Amino acid sequence: MFDKQKIETPQDIMTFFGKGTHFKGVLTFEGTARVDGEIEGEIITQGTLIVGEAGVIKAEVTAGTVIVGGRVNGNIHANQKIQLLPKSVVTGSLTTHAVVIEDGAILNGICEMQHVEEPVFSAASDRDSLYAEGANALAKQRKK
Repeated sequence: MFDKQKIETPQDIMTFFGKGTHFKGVLTFEGTARVDGEIEGEIITQGTLIVGEAGVIKAEVTAGTVIVGGRVNGNIHANQKIQLLPKSVVTGSLTTHAVVIEDGAILNGICEMQHVEEPVFSAASDRDSLYAEGANALAKQRKK
């Protein structure tokens, strides 16, 4: 009678470490993983790491995106974004292109923002045409 609509997420969680789970070593995965247990060592992925409120990470983290709701002791390197949720506590350095630190989150460390590289021109003619457009615009302004 009533149809339940499935809420689609951009990336389904492919790996889940529940409360009471303890892992020590090097963890690599694809896609999205959620941690509500404890991981110690190193985490490497191009995907997304979600640390739930009960999650505890004692590791160096290298990922595409990292969302922290629990505790992380270690440095976090994210190619895309790091988000610290209100109850999160991070002790370590953050290195990323974009960071969101929500009210109530605690960061004990430094945050280094990586610069997005300038666009690369495929040919000198592309660069020259942009310079010419800029010069023409300046010349028009000076005539006024």
